[in-house]
Amino acid sequence: MSRLDTAALTQKAIELHGASPDPSGEADLVAERGQIVVAADPSEFKAAFKRLKKVKGYRWIVINRDDLFAANNLSIGSKAGILDADGNVLKAADLPRKKI
Repeated sequence: MSRLDTAALTQKAIELHGASPDPSGEADLVAERGQIVVAADPSEFKAAFKRLKKVKGYRWIVINRDDLFAANNLSIGSKAGILDADGNVLKAADLPRKKI
């Protein structure tokens, strides 16, 4: 599969997950499975995971599958799941625990 840019990844996420733009601005998209941030380039991953830490509930990042190893290291401790452009779960999301 060819490498997709941000606009193409966003469009695929909308089609595959029935997502719509996030009105709160916390994430790029909102879907039934949770909130989604789209990051097409590895240079965007650090900022994307930082953005996802503020999101409540299930959170996902959509990436190009070839960038999994770069994203996986940054995902540690974030509770965020990783999806590819085809909608495959590359890493499962975990529901954040409530702080006591």
